[in-house]
Amino acid sequence: MASGKVEHGRKLSDGAYGGISGDKYVPFVPAEEVLPESTFLSLVIGVIFAIVFAAANTYLGLKTGMTISAAIPAAVLSTGILKTIFRRNSILEANMATAIAATGESVAAGLLFSFPAIAIWGFKNEFTLERIIFAVLIGGLFGVLFVVPLRRYLTVEEHGKLLYPEGMAASEVLVTSNQGGSGFMTVLSGMLTGGIYKLLSGGFSIWSEEPAWNLNWFKGTQVGINVLASLLGVGFIVGIEISSYMLAGGILAWLGLIPLIKFFGDGLTSPIYPATTLIKDMSASQIWGSYIRYIGAGGVLAGGFITLFKTFPTLIKAFKDSLSGFGTSAKGQKRTDSDISINIVIVGSIFLFLLTWLLPMFKMTFIGSLLTILFSFFFAVVSARMTGIVGESNNPVSGMTIATLLVVTSILKLTGIVGDSGMILAITIGGIVCIAAATAGCNAQSLKTCYIIGGSPKKVESYLYTGIVASSIFAGLVLIMLNNSYGIGSKYVAAPQATIMSMVVKGIMTGHLPWILIIAGVFMGIMIEMMHIPVLPFALGLYLPFELSAAVMVGGIIRWIIDRKYKNDEKMYKEKTEKGILISSGLVAGDALMGLVIAIFAGLKINIGFGANWFTNSGAFASWVSLLMFVLLGIYLYGYTVRDSKKTN
Repeated sequence: MASGKVEHGRKLSDGAYGGISGDKYVPFVPAEEVLPESTFLSLVIGVIFAIVFAAANTYLGLKTGMTISAAIPAAVLSTGILKTIFRRNSILEANMATAIAATGESVAAGLLFSFPAIAIWGFKNEFTLERIIFAVLIGGLFGVLFVVPLRRYLTVEEHGKLLYPEGMAASEVLVTSNQGGSGFMTVLSGMLTGGIYKLLSGGFSIWSEEPAWNLNWFKGTQVGINVLASLLGVGFIVGIEISSYMLAGGILAWLGLIPLIKFFGDGLTSPIYPATTLIKDMSASQIWGSYIRYIGAGGVLAGGFITLFKTFPTLIKAFKDSLSGFGTSAKGQKRTDSDISINIVIVGSIFLFLLTWLLPMFKMTFIGSLLTILFSFFFAVVSARMTGIVGESNNPVSGMTIATLLVVTSILKLTGIVGDSGMILAITIGGIVCIAAATAGCNAQSLKTCYIIGGSPKKVESYLYTGIVASSIFAGLVLIMLNNSYGIGSKYVAAPQATIMSMVVKGIMTGHLPWILIIAGVFMGIMIEMMHIPVLPFALGLYLPFELSAAVMVGGIIRWIIDRKYKNDEKMYKEKTEKGILISSGLVAGDALMGLVIAIFAGLKINIGFGANWFTNSGAFASWVSLLMFVLLGIYLYGYTVRDSKKTN
């Protein structure tokens, strides 16, 4: 075998995107070439970034209901650190670090859909770090093990058919970053800017993060904008289309439904369920909290069901197709085509089944453990293939989780497991399944990147779990800390997906919900679908505060301006888009990580907001100061993105 560095200036071959049989594709690093891969350094870097992206996405997801993909920024950061600090030039080390780091985002996403529901219900004694960690360890290992027998089928035999768009993007980034570029500094610049901005606003309170303007002439409704760096970055990443759908939902809620409720409720002399206050005495925010969020939840439910219904044939086909390739293996077992033993998969699955059943903190029944492994297997297989079609960011894990909770909660109720214990058990099962599905999609995507680059799948499969273990601890700590500091379900950490899951479970178990509002939201979602508008982003805008959607829209507008500026130059368009996404990812991460630091001070009851008397309490003028700072941040994002540099990714 030969040993050495990858030839400088090389790019991915055209065959990387298909057109040839997967068996004939020669990866970027051929099987005969040996480069450092699963080194101590690559594992440490991967684990550190898994922790960073798990913590950042847990914070971001609880606030906004969205997470950002970790694969691309992790690829840039891992390569940058290996090349600039440690003078390492092995793309396989960077690939290993990226695969491990990417698990952080999937763990955060899996947790956010489910376990915060326990805190929302107020069961603080059950919302423990121990329960969260073990749920992630079990669900994450399901997500690793169940993909192993499918790996060759999904990545090799389906080469060119299953594109894994984000996995291919990560492959391109790994190659270009390894050849040299400024992406590393771009992400770091964004993180530094986002962190400082957050410290000045959310920490020192020099300006308010939530400027708002009351429209007294319009039934006292309110509009505002969350001037957060993370929301600006998210808006740029998702683009103008998704941003506009979210804002449209916010406009309907805050400038349509709230004024109507005020108009018809002003003369009432008794509260209307579920509120306990007269409508005439309620602010716009109180009306949103008492009525609108249930309508929005119905819209999100409709979006989940519609997505599940539309993709159901694909889901079933994905399951059947994946099973047809279950356990396929290559002859000869080259370095680039070897997997961990199927015996480990079988023994590990049996062990996890028993562990789920017997661990005392879960209080799981035999039926509950059986449901957990069956749904985890089904949706892990489905998720691994769906990610290859739509990408990890668009993988309908929420719909899978809702479907799981509907069936599981109904079965538990039929078998006499009801009340608080039944609700907690249903969320625990749904949470493990959700984590399994999310991590399976992420792992399948990482294995696709591994196949394209020329890594060793057996090594990636063996070490992915290190990122899941580390992420379980730190994502769990973030959840506990934010609940203690602010209260999950509050305006500051709304946890929209978990709130909806809590409504589904509680509604089935007790029936005590304002179903008329939820059903109205469902029909609104159906109406939106009939208008050929994506339901989920619109319903999310309906559910979330207006100021959040407005901030995301600003980022979307900046992306739209840049897209228009370079639309006639394909090379520059691609370059600037990638640069903007990297700086935006940095803004999100910097904001989120500094937000966690500030939350620690809040939890310790230490007030660092010495600037509260500067602008934040200066009346109407304060809101305009906050808006000005946000505009300046937007100008920075635009200017950094369009600025020419000698080396770009």
